[in-house]
Order: sequence, then structure tokens, then C-alpha cells
Amino acid sequence: MKIFKNILRVLVIILILFLGLNLLGTIYSFITPKVDIKSANSFSIYDKDNTLIYYGSSTNNDSWVDLEDMGNYVIIATISVEDKDFYNHNGFNYLRIIKAMYENIRNGEIVQGASTITQQYAKNLFLSFDKTWERKWKEMWLTFSLENSYSKDEILEGYLNTINYGHGNYGIANASKYYFNKKVDNLSLAEVSIIVGIPNSPSNYSPIANYELAKKRQEVVLTRMVENGYITEREKEEAYNEELTFYGKHDTLNLTTLSYYKDAVMEELDSIKSIPDSYIETNGLKIYTTLDLEAQTSLEKGVKDIKKIEDIQTAKVIIDVKTGGILALVGGTNYNASTFNRATNSIRQPGSCIKPFLYYSALENGFTSSSTFLSEKTTFHFDNEKSYSPSNVGEVYANKEISMAAAIAYSDNIYAVKTHLFLGEDKLVDTLRRVGITTELDSTPSLPLGTYEVNIIELATAYAIIANEGKNVNSHFITKVLDNYGNVLYEYKEQDEEQILDRSLSFIISELLSGSYDTNLIDYTYPTCINILNSLTKKYALKSGSTDTDAWVIGYNRDIVLATWAGYDDNKKIESEVVSYNKKSWATSMEMYLKDKPDSWYSIPENVVGVLVDPITGKPATKDSKNKKILYYISGTEPNTNEELDDFVKDLIE
Repeated sequence: MKIFKNILRVLVIILILFLGLNLLGTIYSFITPKVDIKSANSFSIYDKDNTLIYYGSSTNNDSWVDLEDMGNYVIIATISVEDKDFYNHNGFNYLRIIKAMYENIRNGEIVQGASTITQQYAKNLFLSFDKTWERKWKEMWLTFSLENSYSKDEILEGYLNTINYGHGNYGIANASKYYFNKKVDNLSLAEVSIIVGIPNSPSNYSPIANYELAKKRQEVVLTRMVENGYITEREKEEAYNEELTFYGKHDTLNLTTLSYYKDAVMEELDSIKSIPDSYIETNGLKIYTTLDLEAQTSLEKGVKDIKKIEDIQTAKVIIDVKTGGILALVGGTNYNASTFNRATNSIRQPGSCIKPFLYYSALENGFTSSSTFLSEKTTFHFDNEKSYSPSNVGEVYANKEISMAAAIAYSDNIYAVKTHLFLGEDKLVDTLRRVGITTELDSTPSLPLGTYEVNIIELATAYAIIANEGKNVNSHFITKVLDNYGNVLYEYKEQDEEQILDRSLSFIISELLSGSYDTNLIDYTYPTCINILNSLTKKYALKSGSTDTDAWVIGYNRDIVLATWAGYDDNKKIESEVVSYNKKSWATSMEMYLKDKPDSWYSIPENVVGVLVDPITGKPATKDSKNKKILYYISGTEPNTNEELDDFVKDLIE
């Protein structure tokens, strides 16, 4: 009897709380402005030329569909699977909430939700889905406001026109067009039950990304429709077994990778403090970006080279050296198959792509392009009785002294480790910090071989600082954000120019990196990027890097940096073909983007001199030298020249 009284007391308290919340919610809805649900959660994204390239469904009036024009299947299927009591509650299903609380407590984890369609709609009126108590509190009051300001049909209409149906499709009209190339009212029961199942988890239940999971979800939708008396068991079976053909493309800007860029923009938008966290306060947003559609198209062209390898993934980025604007970005081989953005949200081992920063440190500490170390199989022994035995790719060693120029061209690991240890292991860490690498770094002997992990945008930005002749670069996507009233909510401000690295040393590094595909450096082995030489028509600073699981290429001229990574999501070991295809992919994208643009390289700084040398030994070239190349030096550090070649060298430099 005592237990019964306690339970009754708890229920009475809960009832009083619910009634109190309802009263407060009703008062709140009357004292706050009415939300315009046809524009409240719209957002549009523009490229660098102010061309509209992406929009939320309600931004385009043509994509808004009145409830009576949606067809009955869409309505009854949505209500059945999302909120069967939609027309009978005030925005909150209290019995469902109590039941969900009980089940979650009983199972010790969240196994059941209780959100109504109105609550889900309220959630979609915010820029991001933060799971904070403050956000939940705001969503609750907005739910009351919607319920007291609009009819149930109007709320359902708004929900169906703005919910995320996957692959960048917001709203039932866009989803119908994308998945089946049909108008909403022409969808069959089978097609509706597929689409309606997607919003619960767009990345999992898309029939294009995961057909098997989509079919399981479709069965749930159809089963709920039977349970609620909307269709018969026979209709369910016929719909489930109907053979479907998926369209799977957008009619405009049909780049399969463009949604990766859009997602990256929305991530950056969420981090800007001056942007209100709900669309209600802005009546929608207009987001202006640094996107260059030509650059994005060139990256997508390069993806085709990578996709020849089964299950391979990629991340690519192009950065404007002068402005830091991210012109293009790819986060995977196919957004339809995987929405995970590897360009913004993954970190991988960069391998030898870290070496340019090592050699910049060396130049800063007295090395020159001609400085030599013996390249041979080496084991390094340390005071703590530990040892380290790095190796070159293919166990290829010069077994002689080679210059820094040769070490860069061949990506010689022995030379790199010797340089690192000679300078002191903190020097490379210091340089990496100066160019903005934030990853946790250990001053270990293997650091110059890229054994730590880094994000591709961060590393590409670090390269952009060298490409920008040592000046600071702040990579970004968004240039300006307006609300739908035309008010400027945010505008990117260029940073004050700061010389992070020495201009002359940056020039020398850039010249040294052009040796990675230079036939003048063919000797006991080949420069690492010689296999793409025939694909290159312009001069680039270029570096490749690879580990057991990662393949990288990063290159630049005065205007842009292009970085590309390839590997497997599960860190499976890569084969040599992955490295080869990734290099080809870089060349395809870079050459395509720069095809009709003039060559862009650096002028020689006043305190830098060029000397014709044997690039393998670093010594001045003679008439009998097999290899000859102009290397660059800070004036006064160059090797002694051969007077017979002085005029020839001057002609080559000029």
C-alpha cells in the first residue's frame, strides 16, 4: 500500500510538472514572435563568384510542396514511423516520454527515443545538433511555440519540406527528385517507404549508400503502416518486393564530391561565434565561400584515378596561397557511399611530406643545397642503449655522399635522420609549430619520416606558408555570412601580414622541391615523382610521401597548393599501385585546373645566387659532369664556381 502511494505521489508530481510546462509554453508562444516556417531554416551557399551552388530546400520556393500535393502515402508513412500520435498531442507525447525513460533506465543506456515530429522540426531550426542541456531547453520552448502558432498540418508540411533525406537533399521534393527523378505525388508506396525511412539516419538508410540497411528500414516503415491500419499486409509485401530503380544525382552542379565541401562549410559556420545558433533569429542564412568550381571539378577528375583501386579512399584540398581560401575540397571517393569527411575530420601519417620543414630548419642552421651526408644502410645508437635503423624505399642507397638536393629528390631517409639528429630533434618540432601544425609531436629520431599523424588541411596550410614566400596563411572556407534581411553577421578579415619563415630560404626550398621530377637528378636511382613528369607542363614544388598505410602528394606554385592523400579507412596496408595512382591523381587535378592559366613561379630574392652544380654531389659542375642543375644559395654560401661556366650559368638563370 505504501509503495502504491509513493508511485501515485510521483505520478501526481509529474502530472503537475507537465501541466505547468504546458501553461508556461502557451504563455511563451504568445509573447514571442511567430516563426516563419517557410524560411526559418533556409540556408544558401555561394561560390567565390557569388553563384548559388547549394541551398536548403526552403530557400528555393520551387522545392516547397504543399501538404495536399504530397500524396497520401508520404503523410501516413511519415506519421506511422515517426509519430503515430502526431495529431493527438500538443508537441510532447508524455506517455511515450515516460515509457522511453523507463526502458532507458532498465537497460542502462539509451535504447528508445520519444521525440515527436514537432520536436524534430524544432531541432532542425538550429544550425547544429549540439546535445547540451541549453540546446534541449531552447528546443522545448520552440516546440511549444510551433504548436501554438501553427496547425498540425502546417507543422507537418514544414517538417516534410525541411528534413534531411541524405546526400544533401533537404525536403521531400528534393529527395523525390534525387532518388527517383519524380515529383512527390507520383511516388509509389514502395518508393515512399524507402524515402520516409531515411531521416532517422541519413548516412545509414540511404538506398544508394547502403541498400541492405535501407531495405530493413523500409520493412519497418511498412510494418508500422500495417499496424496503424493504413495499408494491408498484402500491400506491404507488394511494396517491399517491388523492384526499384534509383536516379541518384542532382540536375545542376552534379559533382559527387561537392557535398563534402558543403559539409566543411557548415562545420566552419558552426564555429563562428557571431552567428546566432538558430535560423529563427536570422530568417535563414546566405553563406559566401571561397569555393572555385573549376578547382572542385579538377579534384573530382583526379578522384577517378584513385577510384580504380577497390575500397580506396582519398582526401584532397586546394588552397589559394595568397588569401588562404580553400578553393576546393574532397573528403572521399564518393559522398553517396560515405559522408565521412576525411579532409576535415581525419588525421594520417604524412611520411616524407614532412621533410621540407626539416630541410628548411637545416638551411636556417647553416646547411646549403650542397650539404652532404653519406647515404648507406645505417643503425643509429643512443646513450640509453636504444638503436634506430631507418631504411630507404626498396633498400636503395647511394653508398656515397649525396647533397641535400639529391636527398630531397630521392626522399632519402638516412640523410633525413642524420640531418635531424645533427640539428637536434627540437629544431624540426619548432619549425612545425611555427607553420601551424598542432598535432602532438615527440622529438624522436623518426619524426622527419612523418611517423606522427596530421590533418591534410593543416599540412597543406603549412606548405602554403612556404609557397607564400614565408608569409602567414590562414586557411578558411567562408568569406561572408548574411541573414535573409541582408544584415552582415560575419565577414572574414585578412590577417596582418607576418613573415613566419625567411623568404629567401623558402625560395630555396621551393627550388629544391622542383627536383622531385627532374631528369637531371637521375643517377643511382630516380627522383620520386619522375613517373608523372610527362603529365606536367608547368613548374611545381612537389613532394610525395608514403607509409605502410598512407600515400601523399603535396605540390604548389606561387598561386595554389594542392594536397592529396589516399589510403584505406581501416588502415589496411597499401600496395605500390596506390602510391602511383595518387601521384597520377595529383598531376591530373593540378594540370586540369591550371591548363589555361599562365605559369606562376618565383623571382629570385636579391640575396640568393644560382650556381650550376652536379646535384648529386653538390659540387660545381664541370664539362664532364653527367648531371648538371642550377641550385640556389644564400649569397656567400655557394660552392666555388668554374669560371668557364659563369656566362652559361648567368644565361640559364636569366
